[in-house]
Amino acid sequence: MSQEALSSRQLLASLRWRYATKSFDPARKIPAGLWAVLEECLVLAPSSFGLQPYRFLVVEDRTVREKLLPQAWGQRQVVEASHFVVFAARTEVTEAEIDGFLRHTARVRAKPVESLAGYRGMMTGTLLSEGFRLLAPHWTVRQAYLALGSLLSCAALLGVDACPMEGFVPAEFDRILGLTGQGLRSAVACALGYRSPGDKYASAPKVRFPRSQLVRTI
Repeated sequence: MSQEALSSRQLLASLRWRYATKSFDPARKIPAGLWAVLEECLVLAPSSFGLQPYRFLVVEDRTVREKLLPQAWGQRQVVEASHFVVFAARTEVTEAEIDGFLRHTARVRAKPVESLAGYRGMMTGTLLSEGFRLLAPHWTVRQAYLALGSLLSCAALLGVDACPMEGFVPAEFDRILGLTGQGLRSAVACALGYRSPGDKYASAPKVRFPRSQLVRTI
C-alpha cells in the first residue's frame, strides 16, 4: 500500500488553523462522505490493548440535542454544530468483554483463538485484578480521550472545525441518551462542523507556551 506523504508544513498549518470553535455556522453541514471518513477515524483511534472500551454516540436528533443543551451549560455548539458526538466510556472491564475482543481478533487475523492465550492472560491479569477494578472507570475514560485527540487532529487535517466539550452534567447526559444501566457513561463530547464567520476566536492568535518551556530532552 502506498501512502501520500503529508508535508510538515501542511501538518503544522492544519494544527495551527484548528481551535476550539465557539460558534458554528448552523447552515453548513459536513457532507455524508466526509463524515463517514471521520467516523472511521474514530474507529481507527488507538486504545490500550486495542480493547476500545467505549462507544461513540452521534446525536443527530434535534429534539435530543435540545434536551442536552441546558445540561451543557447552554453552550450553543451542542445544537448549532453540524454533528455532535458523545464519547461514552465503559463503567467496568469484564472478562466477557475481553473474550469477545479476542474472538474478534482471531477472526480478523484468521488464527485460532487459542493462540491468543498468552495475550489473554496478560489482559485478564491486568484488567481484572483486584487493584485495577477501582481504576477501571478512570482508565476507560482516558481511552476515550485518546479517541477524542485523534478525532480533533483528523478533523483539522480535513478542514473540519471541532470543539471538545467537558462542560456538561454527565449524569443528565446519561439519562437523556439512555446510557443509565447500559454499562456506559458520558465522558466527553465533541461538536464538529464549520466555524461561523462571526466567531471572533477564529482569528485570535493561538496561545501556547513556547516549545522550550514545554518540551524537555533528558
